[in-house]
Amino acid sequence: MTKFVDWKNGACGHKFIASFSGGKDSVLALYKAMQVGEAVGLIVMLEEEGKRSRSHGMPPEIIQAQAKSIGLPVFTAAASWTDYEKEFIQLLERAKQLGAEALVTGDLDMPAHGCWHDKVTKEVGLKLGMPLWEMNHREAVLQFINLGFTTIIVAVNLSLKMKEADLGRTLTLEYVKELEARGIDPCGEGGEFHTTVIAGPLFKHPITIRKREIIQDGDYAFLSLELG
Repeated sequence: MTKFVDWKNGACGHKFIASFSGGKDSVLALYKAMQVGEAVGLIVMLEEEGKRSRSHGMPPEIIQAQAKSIGLPVFTAAASWTDYEKEFIQLLERAKQLGAEALVTGDLDMPAHGCWHDKVTKEVGLKLGMPLWEMNHREAVLQFINLGFTTIIVAVNLSLKMKEADLGRTLTLEYVKELEARGIDPCGEGGEFHTTVIAGPLFKHPITIRKREIIQDGDYAFLSLELG
């Protein structure tokens, strides 16, 4: 268990770079890590064309607005899945040159063996911090909401009991109960949904967004956003 405890507390007393999707888990992990360490920036991986974030499909201008409101620089790279690891490691190396001693991620359920983040941080010589590691999913969501963060649903998997009508909804205590009643993990850890955080204690000011069209791609539906 010592290894896992170290992962949970890997940012303590250290400068760190945070893997950032703009969603609730990465924001909550960043919040927790900033209570015990010093953030030097955010890593955001983009799709090959550089027009959307790799994880949640957010346009770079929204990620930049989040980062500006938090007060941190963004380290970005556009990558295919083939060269994702190489590009990610290069960003870690840049962050290390600027003083980062650890990588923080928002993972709850990383495998005990063969953890990808453990592999890449060891290659660069950084510690790994996963403040949400093995946290109860419901507890993580309730803690996020009770801290005062505001997040909206921006992507859903229609094959996992989510609906197009869920897009754009704010994650509230009542909505969490509704999701659970529908048999959906309130954290979306099964890939049911993704979120974008627009306000909360890390943000100097809320992110003003406009909801645009809904795009369907197979089992998935995405809500397009733009800055308001």
